[in-house]
Amino acid sequence: MSLTQRIGCIKTRSQTRKCRKGQTRNCDQNGVTYGTTVVWSMGTGVKVTAFEHPGRSPVRVCALSADNSYLVSGASDGTFALWDFNSRTLRRTGVVNEASVVACSMSPCGQMFVTGSTNGDLRIWDLQVNQLHTERDAHDLGVTCCHFSSQIHIEGETVKVRLASCGQDSLLKIWAISQRTPTGYMVQLLHTLTAQSAPVLSCAFSPDEQLLVSSSVDKTITVYNASQGTLLHTLNQHERYVAACAFSPGASLMATGSMDRTVNVWRVGDGVTEGGAYRTNGPLGLVTGPWADRSFGGGGGAVPGTDRQVAHPSRLVCDWSEGDVLAWLQQEGLEALVGRFRDNNIDGVELIGLSKESLATDLQINSVGLRNKLIRKIEELKTALVCTDGPDEFLCPITREVMKDPVIAADGYSYEREAIQSWINTKNRSSPMTNLPLQTTILTPNRTLKMAIERWKSSQ
Repeated sequence: MSLTQRIGCIKTRSQTRKCRKGQTRNCDQNGVTYGTTVVWSMGTGVKVTAFEHPGRSPVRVCALSADNSYLVSGASDGTFALWDFNSRTLRRTGVVNEASVVACSMSPCGQMFVTGSTNGDLRIWDLQVNQLHTERDAHDLGVTCCHFSSQIHIEGETVKVRLASCGQDSLLKIWAISQRTPTGYMVQLLHTLTAQSAPVLSCAFSPDEQLLVSSSVDKTITVYNASQGTLLHTLNQHERYVAACAFSPGASLMATGSMDRTVNVWRVGDGVTEGGAYRTNGPLGLVTGPWADRSFGGGGGAVPGTDRQVAHPSRLVCDWSEGDVLAWLQQEGLEALVGRFRDNNIDGVELIGLSKESLATDLQINSVGLRNKLIRKIEELKTALVCTDGPDEFLCPITREVMKDPVIAADGYSYEREAIQSWINTKNRSSPMTNLPLQTTILTPNRTLKMAIERWKSSQ
């Protein structure tokens, strides 16, 4: 099986971190630093529900069962929660230790799950939160991710599944977990894979269990033969940490997400490539470009919460070209104005500066009704598309709000002082952005950024 071509690049406004798709393709869930786990519909991009973690501790990871019956989430205070997804109720809670729970995965049978923590342990639990097995020091300096294969193997009275795990020790490991009634569970290490030279942040089996992919701080993605543990490919297209990787349900595509703010999409199999650039914005994963009519986030340019399509939803209006403006006019039912706008070379900057007076005098649009309709559409466009929250570099990665007192943490990122202090005070010693250990809790005021934010505020 070959995997040689990158077929797309999705640019995002902020760094790509962890996410996991429900295996029945209906839901996608993401853990956030507000103490909640949000579940989104894969078909519509609408938020299905949100689970508030007990104690409101920041959620670091979450996973759905294969049949979407259960959801498990792990938090920075060392606790995890098991939710009945159908009834939206909390089923059980558990405590790992004082370390953060940063990895979890539900077994393909849906009867057990695994947690991984920053102290390096892997623990297997049943749905009653009974601890079935502990693999201590599975990864030196901490586990970063774990992922069950979707395949179940039955040998006589023994049921076997495979688990992949990775960690701060720069290792990727493949385990066999065997259940034999009534003798309990046995965990056997099958392979230790060493192709990456820095902490391995994410790993995932392909649905057919033939491939295993991992991503690393060394900016590489490695693809292995999952059965033999042999290296098939090393991919080097990202410019910063590669924090996430996943296969599509049919195993024909693979996606990798990086701190360079891109998601690369790879074809698995025949090596056929289709080029193009893709851009996303918001939970829908909105896409424009040559694949805008395909199945990324349900289509090309729907505004979240509406059925309306726009020309370039991931770009600020002031970045629109003349062609973008003409396409927008047609989509809004204002075809009668296309010729007038083309003759006057109206681009995005000119569009948002139009007024009723300029429409009448400069563009000579005589119809009062048409002028009023266009002004309403422009105001609606500004509300929907113009970024009013400030440039992304002004937003705290934890709260996603404009910072008032920005400070630099040991990971090199800037945060709102109160937010990062609260993060550190929960006994968490890992970076909110990279999951890597914070070498010190000293915070340095970022005066340059603070002055830039103040200048931006005064200009609004």
